[in-house]
Amino acid sequence: MSPVLRQYRALMAPGTPLREGLERILKSRTGALLVLGHAREVEQLCTGGFQLDVPFTPQNVRELAKMDGAIIIDADATRIIRAAVHLMPDARIETEETGTRHRTADRVARQTGAAAISVSASMATISLFLEHERHLVEASAEILSRANLALQTLERYRARLSQLTSRLSALEVEDQVTLRDLALVAQRMEMVRRLESELTVYVLELGTDGRLLDMQLRELNAGIEELSALIEMDYDAVADSDGFTALQQMPTDELLDPVLVARTIGYPPVDHLESRLSPRGIRQLSQIPRLPQSLAPRLLEHFGSLQALFAASAGDLQTVDGVGDSRAKTIREGLTRLAESAFNEQLQ
Repeated sequence: MSPVLRQYRALMAPGTPLREGLERILKSRTGALLVLGHAREVEQLCTGGFQLDVPFTPQNVRELAKMDGAIIIDADATRIIRAAVHLMPDARIETEETGTRHRTADRVARQTGAAAISVSASMATISLFLEHERHLVEASAEILSRANLALQTLERYRARLSQLTSRLSALEVEDQVTLRDLALVAQRMEMVRRLESELTVYVLELGTDGRLLDMQLRELNAGIEELSALIEMDYDAVADSDGFTALQQMPTDELLDPVLVARTIGYPPVDHLESRLSPRGIRQLSQIPRLPQSLAPRLLEHFGSLQALFAASAGDLQTVDGVGDSRAKTIREGLTRLAESAFNEQLQ
């Protein structure tokens, strides 16, 4: 969804004054044609009508819709500029619309670049014409039905991602990570991101009706961005590319292929994914409570590898600048818990 379309979807979401005004027009069965934006290009198409320049309210737009002609509103839907206007767009502009209001709205939007809204009395529908396309404004119940299906899918994907990252952690402790393991995690994170993006649009379109959906979405996606950043930090030394962001351009059918995923995130073309990888270990250390973020890279640089760090004693840890006796014990205990967690994961 383009930023402009996103802006108008939010402007027309349930709970907004514009949506309330459109709903009132629908219930009155009068129909209406509204143009959002009073630029010079729109003004040149207007003839007749009344100059108003009054505040936009649902009641005002509902009453003005009783008259023939279009209603001109500013781009933010805060003021009604003109009413009962006859619009005269270029008749040579091709359109597939058939109704008078829809044809006029489509041509005005194409000619001026402004957003036009057509409320159909006979079909009881609201249509937004923008960027040379017609977008149907759906009822909340229809959007919620699709959103709930997407939310259920996201819950399953999120659970699978949690399983894969736990397995990745266990393999990192044992230095057994393969390219396949990383590709599967990257693949699942991109699937989660795409579903999150789709659900974000639903939340936007639902307006005040989407509050509960928004809360559920925030809960499911808590920590995803941080997880993605940490994994990229761990493996960017061997993956010279745009990282996981490159996956956003992949078609869905290609995203299902781990070999193509590995290639897209920067690894050399291969026919198999069994080559070993050695992570830096930043993500593992981030799980140790009260460990300063700046200290993790120093620890890994000092010991040379994640496995060497796991083998270090509390005394060895104190040889690193900034690590005293208390902090060394905290790090040692944290590393022990990570190792035990990895062992338990392997037993499952």
